[in-house]
Amino acid sequence: MWTPRRWGIALVSGIAVAALVALPTAVIPNPIFGRAIETTWWSYPVVILSGIFGGLLLATYIREPGEEHLDKAAKVGTVGGFLAFFAVGCPVCNKLVLLALGASGAMTWFAPVQPFLAVASVVVMAWAVRIRLRGMTSCEMPKAAADSTV
Repeated sequence: MWTPRRWGIALVSGIAVAALVALPTAVIPNPIFGRAIETTWWSYPVVILSGIFGGLLLATYIREPGEEHLDKAAKVGTVGGFLAFFAVGCPVCNKLVLLALGASGAMTWFAPVQPFLAVASVVVMAWAVRIRLRGMTSCEMPKAAADSTV
């Protein structure tokens, strides 16, 4: 029931979200960012799913004529995006992790947690999309009718 305009925005923003996760973490090799540790096999599906859910989530914020603005899931989606970024990043390239744990701690403590962060990021982003889509398809009761039933 989405318009072609909204689907186009979902596609473009999904590619942008995937690029924002994959380029700085060097999941997609590039001359600006590098990795000290090889990319894990599960990083690629996480980047793809983050792009899909991120694109769908961002497309729900595009107003069509006659729609109300719903923003209940904005914080949830943002948390999911940050989790994806930390999940696929190089454990010893992340400055925050290095400051908190050191290089050996990053490999000993943070690297084993990254697959769980990846699953959490996908689940949280899917949850945010679900919240937004449920809000888009539900019918609100007119205020006058709601007040008269109390």
